[in-house]
Amino acid sequence: MSQSTTLPADAGFSDVPGIDPRNLIWAGVALAVMVVVIRIDNPWALNFTHVMCGVLWTGIDLFMGFVVGPIMRSLPPPARRAMILRLMPKTLFLLPTLSIITGTTGWFHARELGLLDFPWPEYGWVLAALIIVGILTVQGLGVLLPTNLLVYFEMRKPVPDGARIGRLMKRYVYAVALQGAMQVAIIVVMARFVTGV
Repeated sequence: MSQSTTLPADAGFSDVPGIDPRNLIWAGVALAVMVVVIRIDNPWALNFTHVMCGVLWTGIDLFMGFVVGPIMRSLPPPARRAMILRLMPKTLFLLPTLSIITGTTGWFHARELGLLDFPWPEYGWVLAALIIVGILTVQGLGVLLPTNLLVYFEMRKPVPDGARIGRLMKRYVYAVALQGAMQVAIIVVMARFVTGV
């Protein structure tokens, strides 16, 4: 019998740090900066904050969905477990913060530019952006985040329930695919805004 099969189920995972609530501090600072940017009503600062957070959110989402996801599916279970236990605490605070800042600053920037007053059919692009960002935010905070947490806490157990993780991940894969499609759709809409509606 090989040495790896005789190791306890939690071998190599006792040193994995848990979720650090101190990350709420920097998330709170980022949200406070967003409020300041909105209050000072500077078009450049508002546009920069919206674009920068949007690029980060979209880039991370697409990278996780189309690069990290397929790699993780091909890893053996112990390696997949190690990756999830180390990756999840890093994204737990980052992605929700980026999504909230992107959507909120986008709304205020659109209002500032007069995009909310466009006549139909041009307003259709604005409506498309609002619907896509709404879907992304609700799905991210209401489906992906809770599923990530459930998988993470299950993986931290000395003997994780593989069947439960499988059920959670099946739902998660479909949600990530939709999230990726919505991210590509919002890029199309934003490109339309930049070139003129």
